[in-house]
Amino acid sequence: MSDTEKITINLGAVDLGKIDLLVEHGHYSNRTDFIRTAIRSQLDKHTLEVQQSVTRHSFGVGAFQHSLEDFERYKAKGEKIKVSIVGIYNIPGDVPVGLAVETIESIKVYGIFQAGSAVKDALVKAGKIL
Repeated sequence: MSDTEKITINLGAVDLGKIDLLVEHGHYSNRTDFIRTAIRSQLDKHTLEVQQSVTRHSFGVGAFQHSLEDFERYKAKGEKIKVSIVGIYNIPGDVPVGLAVETIESIKVYGIFQAGSAVKDALVKAGKIL
């Protein structure tokens, strides 16, 4: 399970040139290093706001997964899974589509949501991904 995801951003020529200049002068090892550093700086700047939101909305923070056994246990108890995550949430490939749809009440992931395309499509169609 990968804990990173590739994203694409568009930058203007002048901003990109400034980044390249800083890289060339040894302030950063490459463009990616600069962008990661800038993102971390902004996240540090907003730590309080993020923490307040996580607490207020009862989000789990980190990497989470429900196994096939977890889904079967919830189904046997007649309970539903409500997922609220900041980080990464994974539904393994051995979880049948029907079981996932039947057992999940809702999923809200700020970050990366990993599941097979059939499971994702069925959850979207059922209105379970917020």
